[in-house]
Amino acid sequence: MDENTLTMTPGPTAVPEDVREAMAKPAMNPDVNPEFESYYETLLDKLARVYGTDDDMVVLGGEGILGLETAVESLVAPGDDVLCLANGLYGDGFADFVEMAGGNPVVHDIDYTEAFDPDHVAELVESGEFATATMVHCETPTGLLNDFDEILQTLQDAGVLTIVDAVSSLGGTAVPVENIDVCLGASQKCFSSPPGLTTMSVSDAAWEKVEATEQDGFYTSLAPWQDADFSFLPYTHLVSNLYALEASLDRILDEGRENVFARHESAADLCRKRGEELGLSPFPGSESLCSPTVTAFEIEGQATDVQRQLYDDHDILVTTGLGDLEDDILRVGHMGYNATETNVETTMDALESVLD
Repeated sequence: MDENTLTMTPGPTAVPEDVREAMAKPAMNPDVNPEFESYYETLLDKLARVYGTDDDMVVLGGEGILGLETAVESLVAPGDDVLCLANGLYGDGFADFVEMAGGNPVVHDIDYTEAFDPDHVAELVESGEFATATMVHCETPTGLLNDFDEILQTLQDAGVLTIVDAVSSLGGTAVPVENIDVCLGASQKCFSSPPGLTTMSVSDAAWEKVEATEQDGFYTSLAPWQDADFSFLPYTHLVSNLYALEASLDRILDEGRENVFARHESAADLCRKRGEELGLSPFPGSESLCSPTVTAFEIEGQATDVQRQLYDDHDILVTTGLGDLEDDILRVGHMGYNATETNVETTMDALESVLD
């Protein structure tokens, strides 16, 4: 892949030049440089503004999956019943982390093309004694965006802590962070920063559960980050990645969150409209379930070949589905820096050429 390749993948996304330049700055020593503390505080303030929350912010040195495992390991005690809402690959995966933490995952799994019924979830909550619930806002492998507003309120009213994977939606569309106890993001998705950082907001209730839960690890524990002294963090942070993340956050804040969300909606609408003209249907089926950050088209048995032709013949990089859907779904990421109508038009023109 060269610098002219148009990367239209749902993460890692293309990294703009100013973000790359920020990453190349001379790195201060975060353990001893007296300027790091104020720098880090400013970074977390910008991150909170992008999240739209007053909750504490934590940035971990590791790819987004680190956040999923850390959240579960930190909040789930052995024997805890955990409600895992699953209508996609990552929703299913939360149950594995719960088991690793010694918890008891109660999986409410539905078809990958369906939305959760808030009334059904409310019945489940009422019938159980759940300490925590896990869910995924945007299921990237299928392009499905979940509406959790009513469900989150039900869980909050029942005193159930919530862990939400919003890795593929944060910074690209509105996320109800104010009703989430631990909301997970990552640098390489809508932020359009290099892979390497996990971001999360942590509520007061979540911190209380961390304190009450025996922590069996260090790197996958939130405990060292509670009331952390920014002049000496639990481990040497990835300073160059932090520089890049700050530049990415500045781009979002300068454009304005609502404008960023509108840009993603516009790119997504165009992508699906052009797909419809080509006879392609988005995988979730219902337009109301489609994410503004990624569109998954059904191309049964052809996705891998189409992906290769787009790259070989047009220098455009998209992705296929995952798992059993690998060869049946073609995914176009209109996410972060590349979420523009121009890039979508270029991609769909090339797709039209390949399918002819």
